[in-house]
Amino acid sequence: FHVLMTSDGSPYQRWQSRAMYYHYEKQRAKAGAAGAMGDFTRLLHSGVPDDLMSEIPTVVVNKLPPDVDDGGYVVLHRPYAIKQWLDSHAAAIEEEFVLLAEPDHLFLRPMPLLASNETAVGYPFFYITPNDDAHWKILQKFNAARAPRASFPPTGNSPCMLSIDALRAVTPIWHDLAVRMKHDPEADAAFGWVLEMWAYSVAVAQAGVKHAMVDELMIHPPWDASTRAKSNGRQAFVIHYTYGQDFTKSGQMTNGKVGDWHWDKRDHTLTPPGKIPPPPRKASGGTRALVKLLNEAMDNIPEWD
Repeated sequence: FHVLMTSDGSPYQRWQSRAMYYHYEKQRAKAGAAGAMGDFTRLLHSGVPDDLMSEIPTVVVNKLPPDVDDGGYVVLHRPYAIKQWLDSHAAAIEEEFVLLAEPDHLFLRPMPLLASNETAVGYPFFYITPNDDAHWKILQKFNAARAPRASFPPTGNSPCMLSIDALRAVTPIWHDLAVRMKHDPEADAAFGWVLEMWAYSVAVAQAGVKHAMVDELMIHPPWDASTRAKSNGRQAFVIHYTYGQDFTKSGQMTNGKVGDWHWDKRDHTLTPPGKIPPPPRKASGGTRALVKLLNEAMDNIPEWD
């Protein structure tokens, strides 16, 4: 599979992209020639090349026109970026499958080919809830295919692994729906920051692309007490560090309150983070793994600062 990581090129996503690519290359080397991990593309939707082009394989695509997005909802650019890549660059890759990824993903172990031509795979997000009647009612405005509720997977687009053919079928619909839903006041109010993820779920239902949920695809520290999926105990493939990490000195999570030990990617929007002090010994195992991976990347990536 080919990894397709979208990025807006901001300082905030630049350091995340470097750490992500470092750990992808590390796990790809560990898997070796017999592994399924193929080439990597950073899909840079700033419209402008940057100085990471020689470090991370990159394709530059355009931003959405200003009349479509004023810059306030950056993830709206993701399906548009992938649509441009499919139109102009996908034919050049050798892989038959694609893993859609984001800069704040860190690989814990080599990932095998999880998808098939018949079934894509995604991660089940607790907040993508097509079974909620209020949400289902709103979705009907965008359900042109009159797809049944069961065909709407509880997932967003990332991480998802699917065939190139399936991605070609889904992406134009996903792009169109994301824009339409963002411009619809009711949908925008209901789905908020994760609207573009909802648009992906609606799109795959319209395209008839079946998605299986894989719990071990990803963990979310600090909520995951270990690097294993809660449902089946299997070792996760990816850490997604979207949440802040806060603990008391004794290792108790403070749940939304800045703790005695604190780390949050949002504290580093303009410059890369420096080495992170070890979390308390009894802190979440997911958090301890995250700190270890980030510090390793900082130690090994040239000119990190």
